[in-house]
Amino acid sequence: MDIVFISDLRIETIIGIYDWERVTPQTVRLDLDMAWDNRAPAEHDDIARALDYKQVSKRLIQFVGESRFLLVETLAEQVAAIVRDEFGSPWVRVRVTKPGAVKGAAGVGVQIERGSRL
Repeated sequence: MDIVFISDLRIETIIGIYDWERVTPQTVRLDLDMAWDNRAPAEHDDIARALDYKQVSKRLIQFVGESRFLLVETLAEQVAAIVRDEFGSPWVRVRVTKPGAVKGAAGVGVQIERGSRL
C-alpha cells in the first residue's frame, strides 16, 4: 500500500465544549495518511492520476475553518469521510490535535483509521 500524507496542517476553527471555546478560534493540527496506488501517477508523471495533496489540503482548510464542532472526535470522522468520499482514498488515518488543551501537554486529540487498506 502506498501512502500520501499531509503532516501538521494547522487550521483555525471553533471547537470545544466550554463557553469560551464556542467564541474563541483555536488552532487544530491535522495529520493524514491516505492510501493511494502511486504506480500510475509515477509511470505517467501525471498529477491527474495522483491523490493531489494540495487539493485535499485546500478542501480541509475550508471545511475545518467553517466547522463548529464540540468534539475532536466528530471533526476526525468528518475529515475521514471527506478524504474517502470526495477524493476516493480507500483508507485514511486522521490525527486531530488540539495544542495546549491540557496544561502540561503539548497537545491532545484523537487518531482514527477508516476504510480498507489496499
